Amino acid sequence: MDISVVIPLYNEEESLSELTQWIDRVMDENRFTYEIILVDDGSNDGSWGVIENLYRINPSVRGIKFRRNYGKSAALFCGFEAAQGEVVITMDADLQDSPDEIPDLFRMITQEKYDMVSGWKKKRYDPFSKTLPSKFFNGTARLVSGIKLHDFNCGLKAYRKSVVKSIEVYGEMHRYIPILAKHAGFTRIGEKVVQHQSRKYGKTKFGIERFINGYLDLLSVTFISRFAKKPMHFFGLIGTFVFLLGFIAAIVVGVNKLTMLARGIRAPLVADNPWFFIALMAMIIGTMLFLTGFIAELISRSAPERNIYQIETKTGEKGSLN
Repeated sequence: MDISVVIPLYNEEESLSELTQWIDRVMDENRFTYEIILVDDGSNDGSWGVIENLYRINPSVRGIKFRRNYGKSAALFCGFEAAQGEVVITMDADLQDSPDEIPDLFRMITQEKYDMVSGWKKKRYDPFSKTLPSKFFNGTARLVSGIKLHDFNCGLKAYRKSVVKSIEVYGEMHRYIPILAKHAGFTRIGEKVVQHQSRKYGKTKFGIERFINGYLDLLSVTFISRFAKKPMHFFGLIGTFVFLLGFIAAIVVGVNKLTMLARGIRAPLVADNPWFFIALMAMIIGTMLFLTGFIAELISRSAPERNIYQIETKTGEKGSLN
């Protein structure tokens, strides 16, 4: 199979039929073999009913349904697990991503040998309140990750199959799939200017809080990328440094006390010196950081799977709709 199109969705019943018909037309024109995987992230409208109908009339459509809303990362994770195509394309279900971009994305993966290609919505039809924070967010992500992409969070992306089978997307890490891919050893990451369209149905599901969460997630993915396999290198190093500072400060306080006594000078109690408590606190904090690194090292070697989701129904598989 040439292409798997993975589409996470939440309350998008109005756009699904139009979107799948558009994808079908593009695929048929280019003679691709393909599948469309629609991942219903716990919608409370009629989205799953639409998916059921599409499955009955279109053999290329497969559906995955969550019992409740887990988020876009969970939907992508399950879609990636189910994907069988040599190239995996992701796009949003709101018709703001154009399926007409699929042939060029496929060519960049198969002919230009990119591991991953991310879309760049150079001209966006979004309000200023959304585009301005996005610029700051993407600028920070470029600076921290070293990956020269203009739009990390663009839903329209293409991947080599081996990429999506090698990364784990969890929490809210869908924004940082390029960073996860780079960490997994896939360094040929490209970018393509893609067409962005104004939303035709419904309204956006994301609020201003996504930008706050985005920066927190950026810190998380940066830390995980660098220290997930060796947390002791981070906590242990800082803990040792802080402990040594406190230990040296305690020695200085003690030597100062002994020096004054040797000279016959009446010295105040060590407990009356504020530097004694600063040194003591530094040694305690350093010890705690070191132990944190040790415990994190143990956890990192025995952590269970972080993606555990209950799926009600999968179309096209055992127990599926017929």
